[in-house]
Amino acid sequence: MHLFHLPDLMCGGCLGFVVRALQDIDQAIRIEANLRARTISVVSRRFESALLLALRGAGYRAEPVLLPLG
Repeated sequence: MHLFHLPDLMCGGCLGFVVRALQDIDQAIRIEANLRARTISVVSRRFESALLLALRGAGYRAEPVLLPLG
């Protein structure tokens, strides 16, 4: 699972653009969003770098959130 912070993720409309951008590179992707925290968690077969490129290509500043080990 990958966790990303998207500071410009404000509403469901924004989330729709994010979902479409990620689905363009992985049709089987699973995405959960927390609009209040402006984060998305993503389960995908693609590398984190590919997901970041897709998000940034769609115009969203995205940064990975590091999860603690264990």
